[in-house]
Amino acid sequence: MNESGGACLLPMPMPNDRTTRTVLFALRRMAVHGVRDANACWLMLDLFSTGFRRPLVLLRAFMLELSHASRGPIQVAPCCTPRMTEDESLILRILFGAANDLAAAEDLLVDLTRNPGVAEPLSAAAVFGRCLTAAKLPNAV
Repeated sequence: MNESGGACLLPMPMPNDRTTRTVLFALRRMAVHGVRDANACWLMLDLFSTGFRRPLVLLRAFMLELSHASRGPIQVAPCCTPRMTEDESLILRILFGAANDLAAAEDLLVDLTRNPGVAEPLSAAAVFGRCLTAAKLPNAV
């Protein structure tokens, strides 16, 4: 709750580590400007260097499959916002956790999308998570 008694729209703190923050900004750009957003591409290039194509395509696939699976709106904050929505926090937990705990990621996806059929975004998230592991990028999610 905020001071006026309403629910806080941005209850979650911004991630501290570079990897998670960059993925958050890229997914925000894709959510608002489309999956082919040039700034999202630059963010992934900066994070993954010459190996950016596979994680970029997988993040695009995840975003598309997430939008198809969702039965309601998913709240995404503007890029410059210094905090996160609960939905963004769930998305990051899914992306960074699916490679290690598929069942937990599936439960989070079902909660986020209000849809029990989440196989497509779940598989994209799992492969994206393996890309992060293969790139040996640190994350704190």
